[in-house]
Amino acid sequence: MKQFSLESNQQGAALVIGLVLLVIVTVLAVSGMNTATTELAMARNHQNYENAFQAAETGLENALAQGQYSTVGTVSVSPYVSVNDAVDLTIVYENATFVPDRAFSLGVGSGISAYHFLATATSKSMREGTAGNATDRDASAVHTQAFYTVGPEDAAF
Repeated sequence: MKQFSLESNQQGAALVIGLVLLVIVTVLAVSGMNTATTELAMARNHQNYENAFQAAETGLENALAQGQYSTVGTVSVSPYVSVNDAVDLTIVYENATFVPDRAFSLGVGSGISAYHFLATATSKSMREGTAGNATDRDASAVHTQAFYTVGPEDAAF
């Protein structure tokens, strides 16, 4: 009977394959960590942009609710929204159009006009805990909204 010696047939292939697999797993782990870090930064940036957009919306709503607009000139307002958000709001009077009478006759007014305005809110959202210092995670948003009010003809708000 022949005896087989396992020691003479092994050439260290298991060690080489194990090291190659270890390198592949390490590369995949590092790549996954980099992807997760990038996605986290993207999510933070999107959240700051949404904060800025909501601050612009809040500024518009506050100005409209308080009637802070005029047909005489441009109105600039900086309403307080929060500690980390700043809003600059500009409301511009565009024009007035007449409202037709009950019969909807064009060219005949009812003594009532629609006064058209364009409101633009520019907001900036700062990252919490930065005490007003600019960071790479800050975001800004511009929100424009047109609206009109109805009132007597030739009225100045």
